[in-house]
Amino acid sequence: MKNIIYKILVFGLLVAFTSCVNDLDVVPIDPDSQTSATVYDDPNAYRQILAKIYAGFVVTGQQGPSGMPDIAGIDEGFSEYFRMFFYHQELSTDEAVIGWNDQTIKDFHNQSWGSGDVFIQGMYSRIYYQITLINEYLRETSEDKLNERGVSDALKQEIANFRAEARLIRALSYWHAMDLFGSVPFVTEENAIGAFLPEQISRAGLFDYIESELLDIEDDLLAPRQNEYGRVDRASAWMVLAKIYLNAEVYNGTERYTDAITQLKKVIEGGFELEDDYLANFRADNHLSNEIIFGVAVDGISTQSWGGTTFITHAAVGGNMDPAAFGLDGGWGGIRTTSAFVEKFDDLSGDTDSRAQFHTDGQTLEINDIAVFTDGYALTKWRNVDSQGNPGKNLTHVDVDFPVFRLADAYLMYAEAVLRGGQGGTAADALGYVNDLRERAYGDQSGNISQSDLTLDFILDERARELYWEGHRRTDLIRYDRFSNTDYVWPWKGGVKEGRSVESFYNVFPIPSSDISANPNLEQNTGY
Repeated sequence: MKNIIYKILVFGLLVAFTSCVNDLDVVPIDPDSQTSATVYDDPNAYRQILAKIYAGFVVTGQQGPSGMPDIAGIDEGFSEYFRMFFYHQELSTDEAVIGWNDQTIKDFHNQSWGSGDVFIQGMYSRIYYQITLINEYLRETSEDKLNERGVSDALKQEIANFRAEARLIRALSYWHAMDLFGSVPFVTEENAIGAFLPEQISRAGLFDYIESELLDIEDDLLAPRQNEYGRVDRASAWMVLAKIYLNAEVYNGTERYTDAITQLKKVIEGGFELEDDYLANFRADNHLSNEIIFGVAVDGISTQSWGGTTFITHAAVGGNMDPAAFGLDGGWGGIRTTSAFVEKFDDLSGDTDSRAQFHTDGQTLEINDIAVFTDGYALTKWRNVDSQGNPGKNLTHVDVDFPVFRLADAYLMYAEAVLRGGQGGTAADALGYVNDLRERAYGDQSGNISQSDLTLDFILDERARELYWEGHRRTDLIRYDRFSNTDYVWPWKGGVKEGRSVESFYNVFPIPSSDISANPNLEQNTGY
């Protein structure tokens, strides 16, 4: 998949920070540009354009790490999907702060963002760029289109799998839109091509759409672990369903914990296995992990960008840390963690709990000045080094894949859903799954807990210890009512050193003001 992504076809589609009104469905004036009228003359195009859709998670434009960006109005290096996702899901929580002064970047941990924030616009536009690519792909792979082109029955069957994958990726992006922004513009392949003003769908309505899409495509997806690495399968669909079910009370006010357990049991029985070494999931050869359910494929040569794991690994290194030990040509000295997260571990050395990956030498526990990298402990979880200690093939652009879904997450979600009253699971299994994770972390049973220790508060802290910097924390805190309007605070939350609670409207980000201005069908989220 990494090589396929590198050979993607170029459509020359650019997204500006304006409404989705154009839906990117325009015919280039340049006669040398390829369009759907000619590009599908090659049967390989169906696979190559699917690769472009996957590439939308990791690359930022049409040539290498910079130049010909997919979206305009933001520095291309910032615009990568999972770098933007990290900003929203991690910098707004107790797990991460960033020392840079790039535009409004500190507004995330200050929890003071507004509707004109360029990074929020970047995330929103990146999501809709993905959705737009997929909508066009689905239009061009309809039965009528395939018959018109005389596509063979064998290729049609393969394309049916491709279409299911594309719909799953669109559902994943719409889930991110629902989780981050709430009620958003809604466009599918059924909308006519051309300029129009998308209607806004309610959060509950979008929930229903995502659920129906995933249930509809389940049988068209390949079984777990039967697809190429870096591509989605049924287990990926089950994980997205479990995610929306676990958070259903946030999204539509109705608990769906039993449904979450149903999906999670299928994931857990899907043939995935915990890696013996926790850190094997965050190394340059983590594509070999049997634990990763869906990983965004990253390659230091073929998928170069300044986002995702290239950002996470470089920005976490500074102070007296040795970049070479992380398989890097240098550290960017940006992201660290807060004392509120550090305190979730009893031993910071990593000798007791291997998940405690802290660099403390030359660092202070408390952050007096966010702009100073040595204020706050650094985290060493992500490294561009393989399991044999060899650096990735490129010291600038890393080989570390981003694990969107891991089996460990499914274990913890199952335990939480059982504790919240979901049916179809057992307390004994929930305890067993949590202790499986702790036994791996501790190397023996010394970290195992009893049934009475397994509480919702314990699960929230265990999710932090297991999943930090993987893009889950904000959603977890909101589900637990610990993000806003709460007595749970952390350093620099709300823009003050000791932390303070913020208003509940910060539970969703604003629709970018540019889109509100361009589309009278949109209503801004409360508080912005």
